[in-house]
Amino acid sequence: MTFFDRLWARPLLLLPLAPLFWAGNLVLGRAFAETFPPVSLAVGRWLVALAILAPFVIGQAWRQRDLLRRHWGLVWACGALGIAGYNALGYLALHSVPAASVAFLNSTLPLMVPIAAFVLGVERVKPVTLAGIALSFLGVVWIVARGDLAHLGAIGLSAGEPLVLLAVANYALYSVLVRRKPASLDPLVFLAATMATGLVVLMPFWALELAGGARIPHDPASLGAVLYIGVFASLLAFVLWNRCVAMLGPSITGASFHLVALFTALLAFALLGEPVRSFHLAGAALILGGFALATVPWPSADGRLHSDAAGAAGAEIAAERRAAERQGDRYPGCHQRSLIGRE
Repeated sequence: MTFFDRLWARPLLLLPLAPLFWAGNLVLGRAFAETFPPVSLAVGRWLVALAILAPFVIGQAWRQRDLLRRHWGLVWACGALGIAGYNALGYLALHSVPAASVAFLNSTLPLMVPIAAFVLGVERVKPVTLAGIALSFLGVVWIVARGDLAHLGAIGLSAGEPLVLLAVANYALYSVLVRRKPASLDPLVFLAATMATGLVVLMPFWALELAGGARIPHDPASLGAVLYIGVFASLLAFVLWNRCVAMLGPSITGASFHLVALFTALLAFALLGEPVRSFHLAGAALILGGFALATVPWPSADGRLHSDAAGAAGAEIAAERRAAERQGDRYPGCHQRSLIGRE
């Protein structure tokens, strides 16, 4: 078993990577917020991601075309919510919503995911997971408030804030629905299909944006930003996020979204020279404490260590192995090794 195989089988080690890549997206967004029209940026990132992914999955996608047709509703829903809706609405909101408000409102995702999961009957959320989510959310609030809750009242409201909440609701539903993907459907085929359907959903809005006079820049810095967003914040982040949702469940995976605020502060300090204050450190401690509470195994009454994360991961690995045996696949996880390892 290679290093990547061992890493792939340990979702708790993968869990912080998608938030790290998305934090890089936010830091770039500060520098390029006015460079790209919102829908054009959403289309650009997913065209890059799909162009890279397509050669790895086109053969398997053709072999699984009947399976994709049987689950067309799930594919289109995930494409419309997670690929088109979340990204386009988020970029559109950035034109009018203050950065502090965006950080605060985006951090409602870990709170929305368990609610959506419960309403849709996908999973039951344990109190310790909810406590961890609430604790990490408090850490984000503390950072946004700059260590003084009275500052929350000074954060201005704008017409774009409902767009942020709508974008987050889109991604919460996506995070819940993606777990309904059948084990026999190759995860990368499913991801490519959702990218393609999401792009189809975006096309009419992109045409309207271009017809309204929007211009797409072609300078090296802008193209480099789109490449980063397409490769890391889109393709790799979604591969890792979907893997963790499948292995750990939407609620535990959603709890890691609070790490985006922490990683953004660290990257802004390292790359943009923004200072780190005491309230950043206190908020980071709360975020990491809540993340640990939601994911680390805790002793039960019988003295054994139990956690939602470990139980979900074990069940998913067993399901993957059964699906792999039926397909004659060498590795659990279907064909995802083609991007992160060797088959």
